[in-house]
Amino acid sequence: MTDTTDRLSGTQSAEALRDRIAAELLAARDRTAGLTDCVEDEDLTAQHSPLMSPLVWDLAHIGNQEELWLLRNVGGRDPMHPEIDPLYDAFEHPRSERPSLPLLPPGQARAYAHEVRGRVLDLLAASPLEGTPLLRDGFAFGLIAQHEQQHDETMLITHQLRRSGAALFAPAPPAGPSAELPAEVLVPAGPFTMGTDTEPWALDNERPAHQVDVPAFRLDTTPVSNAAYQRFIADGGYRDSRWWTPEGWEYRCRAELTAPLFWSRDGGQWLRRRFGTVEPVPGDEPVLHVSWYEADAYARWAGRRLPTEAEWEKAARHDPGSGRSRRYPWGDAEPGPEHANLAQRHLQPSPVGSYPAGESPYGARQLMGDVWEWTASDFHPYPGFRAWPYREYSEVFFGPEYKVLRGGCFAVAPVACRGTFRNWDYPVRRQIFAGFRTARTVDGD
Repeated sequence: MTDTTDRLSGTQSAEALRDRIAAELLAARDRTAGLTDCVEDEDLTAQHSPLMSPLVWDLAHIGNQEELWLLRNVGGRDPMHPEIDPLYDAFEHPRSERPSLPLLPPGQARAYAHEVRGRVLDLLAASPLEGTPLLRDGFAFGLIAQHEQQHDETMLITHQLRRSGAALFAPAPPAGPSAELPAEVLVPAGPFTMGTDTEPWALDNERPAHQVDVPAFRLDTTPVSNAAYQRFIADGGYRDSRWWTPEGWEYRCRAELTAPLFWSRDGGQWLRRRFGTVEPVPGDEPVLHVSWYEADAYARWAGRRLPTEAEWEKAARHDPGSGRSRRYPWGDAEPGPEHANLAQRHLQPSPVGSYPAGESPYGARQLMGDVWEWTASDFHPYPGFRAWPYREYSEVFFGPEYKVLRGGCFAVAPVACRGTFRNWDYPVRRQIFAGFRTARTVDGD
């Protein structure tokens, strides 16, 4: 198997690995603090949408999961506050019910998460980072770093849903490319290695690596832009059932969809609400906050389709020169600001065509970062899948109810973003930072 170079086992000392783990944990906690310290307690305890938890629930849940997996499972410690475990079990109470629970107030939630983190750093300093599967390559610590960053993305979505004033700020992304790019790239037919056996912190649904033979297809060079999506709207795309699946059309009518979430019309101009600020919709950014049904309808209107998950991963990872699959479109190096828009560096997508240094071998850009990209595929396990370390991470979600998203977005941290990473959600979801690109099958091209 040659899909990646070894990153942890055998290539760095236990001390270097501890340093990396500590850095990832501290980076996640700094971000959590930034997302929760910027608003008053009233905003932390309020539920800004029935689709989301109160921010204070996420804050304590982060600490509770860290205690459960690292202090109890790895360290063998007794529970610190066992009476709160049911409150912060994501499967025990749906999000809409969480405000009615006796949650820890903000001060206690912060103190609990802080105490857990201090004990975890002490555990990390003494851990051999080898032996059991949970300890090997620091997997359990990596799991928790990814978990916290994923909840930071969830909290950022909650901030977008807040109706009060702006609380978060970040510089705008750099200007887009000056030269025009080709509309699409060709990915020739042939097999490639999908998934991974060697990425140390990969989650169970990314495994195992397996060969997939993909017919030739053409893929949009960049995600679909706001300007392109506005043409779909102007052409009556939301009023014409021809472009929608039956389920999608029923949802469009029931929800009275006319544009992406957070968009509004002011005379002849489209506006959007972004983190408490209302501004004109920039035509050169990837379209954001669209459901799978909207993405699929646009693709049909354009005479194209959404790419399958395998097509997306081949376009992002396969190197036709060497025949191997990379960690990222640009290679195996960790993401830098020149490669992709990640880690909440900007609070919006970059213009389409940005990041030439992050281009894939086939010429596609922005396959990592900016916007999650809907694919045509349902969320299913790979051949040989094994649930680990717990069923509830992936296995309970497998089935046709969920669609796969790939590539991360501007809210995703590099620790939770790689070429094999799989996200999934209901096809109606619009509050997530999701866009898409389209594809078409070719015959003898």
